[in-house]
Amino acid sequence: MSVGELLAATVPMARTLNLEFQETTPDRAVVVLPDQGEYHNHVGGPHAGAMFTLGESASGAIVLAAFGEQLARAVPLAVSAEIAYRKLAMGTVTATATLGRPAADVVAELDAGERPEFPVSIEIRRADGAVTGEMTVVWTLRPHG
Repeated sequence: MSVGELLAATVPMARTLNLEFQETTPDRAVVVLPDQGEYHNHVGGPHAGAMFTLGESASGAIVLAAFGEQLARAVPLAVSAEIAYRKLAMGTVTATATLGRPAADVVAELDAGERPEFPVSIEIRRADGAVTGEMTVVWTLRPHG
């Protein structure tokens, strides 16, 4: 099962919004929110909450892809999130997530007995390529026990 399939199967909001996990690698995650009238806002585009969920889901996908081998000893948790809405989003929107720190550095902190924190940057784009939102989610790997 791919990371995208796992998230779609285990995260109810991802299923509710019909998110499509197009790419999930340790370097990048790409997730699509299809254009769905039931999730539109008052101007006919995707609701801000749906766009937030899209970005957070893309960040979670890259975290699982980059740190899946650490799940036996740590649980990934979102610490904080910030989003900026840049342009009106209409139609299908796509979120692309990238790690803000090298995964090896994060794992080294975990190996040293620390609880590492690291940012994930997300760009949300319309089909015409315009950036409609920018988001940062700070994650941690909390050791078990």
